[in-house]
Amino acid sequence: MKKKINKKINNNLWGGRFTEKPSETMVRINSSIEFDKILYEKDILASKVHATMLCNQKLISKLELKKIDSALTKIDKEFKHNKIKFDHKLEDIHTHIENRLIELIGNLGKKLHTARSRNDQVATDVKLWLKEESILIDRHLKSLQMALIIKAESHINTYMPGFTHLQVAQPIILAHHLLAYVNMFGRDRENNRNIITRHNYSPLGSAALAGTSFNINREETANNLGFTAPMSNSIDAVSDRDFILDSLHLCCSIALHLSRLSEEIILWSSPGFDFINLPDTFSTGSSIMPQKKNPDAAELIRGKSGRVIGNYVTLFNVMKALPLAYSKDMQEDKEALFDSIQTTKDTLNVMTEMVTDITFNKDKMMQMCNKGHSTATDVADALVAELNIPFRDAHRITGNIVALADKKEMQIHELNIQDFKKIDKRINNNIIDKITIESSVKNRKSFGGTSPKNIKKELMFSKEKWCND
Repeated sequence: MKKKINKKINNNLWGGRFTEKPSETMVRINSSIEFDKILYEKDILASKVHATMLCNQKLISKLELKKIDSALTKIDKEFKHNKIKFDHKLEDIHTHIENRLIELIGNLGKKLHTARSRNDQVATDVKLWLKEESILIDRHLKSLQMALIIKAESHINTYMPGFTHLQVAQPIILAHHLLAYVNMFGRDRENNRNIITRHNYSPLGSAALAGTSFNINREETANNLGFTAPMSNSIDAVSDRDFILDSLHLCCSIALHLSRLSEEIILWSSPGFDFINLPDTFSTGSSIMPQKKNPDAAELIRGKSGRVIGNYVTLFNVMKALPLAYSKDMQEDKEALFDSIQTTKDTLNVMTEMVTDITFNKDKMMQMCNKGHSTATDVADALVAELNIPFRDAHRITGNIVALADKKEMQIHELNIQDFKKIDKRINNNIIDKITIESSVKNRKSFGGTSPKNIKKELMFSKEKWCND
């Protein structure tokens, strides 16, 4: 006995062959409208371009195009004024827009889906959205770079200890340290631009996976949407999420760099370092300890980096075993993407404001420069330069000098000439003169080194490269 067809099901986009409605649980987990509604502008834009192409290919008339375009404009305004009612049974943004289009212009609205599928539709929408968001991310990165450069400009002559293994290593210029982050975020900007270029190809018109039997013009829609060209393989076009994975990886890289900077802000604001004064606007207190001033903004940025990295891993795990072409698993791409993009913009903005308002305690940084024998390498270098001693021998001699200073509970720059000569009689005052903080920094003049002369050149280069583009 044949089951009776439920006519209500035929109202769904895919309901024609089904005899039973989906369960309420299925409706709930199948719906993506709560998060993909963010794509409404791009979906309407792509729909208008698609409709124009259909008209140019004689698949709809000019009058039909005019009615479709006018209705889509009305729907766009309804979204902007929050007049669209969302229904989980309509699943996603594409169906909501098409359903409203049919309400406005009747059966003509059903023609819009000719020669396309939601598979190529969603890929197109997300690519368009990502292109716009990538411009915003570039602006946020540029703003942070400018804040770091401005801060560096005011600290060309500020000394601080450089660290390896979080131990005092060698004295450096604070501006040098800040410019290292300018370079990191610069690479992020370059990666961002490369992603846009690499993935600027249109999926639209690929339909479900095999293309379409209609005589469409994919080059026209690609060009009108700002793509370089249509994607050359329709299966790849609907199953590819590399463009999202690459964007998520970019967010991870930015988050990583922000987290490292945040960690230093947290450390440097602690009493053990006391290198910086955090503005109250980016700090909070304790509900029980009245004296506390906590670096919560930096801690939140550091914490959110794990969330961004988690989103990347989530989509990687979703995609790793999917056969071609489209599978519903891929619906999981959007929440991860939307969250990471928003988190990246927010954390970049907070970090920019925080860097702008931070002040540095120059005296505290100089005091720590004079700890940990930070100029020991300068002694070894001077032994090589002045006495032509092989570096490995100079390294051993300097190690003995450090051991003597430790035994006397002194720093090596506090030892006198007699102390040095106890270790090696060849040591003279010319060598001792090289172990001041100022001399150490000044002599690091190799390309990329920390000498003030180098830093001034790097500042000029950074401003020219990153602030004027």
